[in-house]
Amino acid sequence: MYSLAWLTATTATLATYIIMASSQSTIPVSKVLIFSATREFRHDSIPTAIEAMKAKGSQYGIQFDNTEDNTLFSDGRIDQYDALVFLSNTGEVLDDAGQAAFQKYINDGGNFVGIHSASDCLRNSTFFEKELGAHFDYHPEITNATVNVLDHSHPFTSQLPDRWEVFDEMYNFKSDPRSVGAVVVLSADESTYTDPGPRNFNQGTPHPTAWYQEHGAGVQDGGVSGRSFYTSLGHTNETWKDEIYLSHVMGGISWVLQSNTTSFINSSALVGSGTGSTSTSSLSPSSTTGTSPSGTDTPSNNNASPSIAWVSAPFLLAALGATLSALSL
Repeated sequence: MYSLAWLTATTATLATYIIMASSQSTIPVSKVLIFSATREFRHDSIPTAIEAMKAKGSQYGIQFDNTEDNTLFSDGRIDQYDALVFLSNTGEVLDDAGQAAFQKYINDGGNFVGIHSASDCLRNSTFFEKELGAHFDYHPEITNATVNVLDHSHPFTSQLPDRWEVFDEMYNFKSDPRSVGAVVVLSADESTYTDPGPRNFNQGTPHPTAWYQEHGAGVQDGGVSGRSFYTSLGHTNETWKDEIYLSHVMGGISWVLQSNTTSFINSSALVGSGTGSTSTSSLSPSSTTGTSPSGTDTPSNNNASPSIAWVSAPFLLAALGATLSALSL
């Protein structure tokens, strides 16, 4: 007969192996490209922003790559991504070929996130303006201000207070994002700061600060309806270290990834999760890969292979049961 000590040790070993095997199973991970090229003013918070998003990647089941190389657009390598994040861009960051590739990516179902001065790039592109929602006009000096949260039902607003105190630039826009179908979720309370600028009031009311589009410019252009999210906040390094702000940004990214228009969820999609060229030699720094947060349903992904660890789990459970039975003898 086996000794009680041996049976107890064996039981503990088997239980540990099952836990390790389960944790090693393949979980679908979405791929997101952060594009931070600038041609005019450059925010010194860009490296901090990239680092912050990558650090959160594992919590949200996102693999982030980042680049400032616009040739990734023209040679089709963006097709492997489930979403593009335009981060604090300024000026004409894409040439004609790059803009055409961006438009094709969006038309094929790609998702888009714009952050802060992403609204101040590609100013002559009507398609980009529709995908974004509105182009930047001007802002007063950076200031303490209050932002009203108009809808708490989305992952990009669910963790925000009703009245959010921020220290940031209060952007004004050349048009009303609601005119292209965007839904405004954050609004600047203009009574909480001073704006001496040439107000044209073309952006509508209440003052838009962040918004989303269930269907971006792709569907307006006769393509597939990927999602779009934009927030004008994100100027300082300190902002990118704030957990509340990061929940806002990461909530926006995770929301667009649920569009059902990329291969992360839809196996017949034209773009996303490795459907394009997989070369990332020009991306820097290296990608961060993670798993989904606890309690979050992860969509099935036909590109993911089953882990051998899961195959062995039933056998291990049976062995554990037998050992427990022996312990009871």
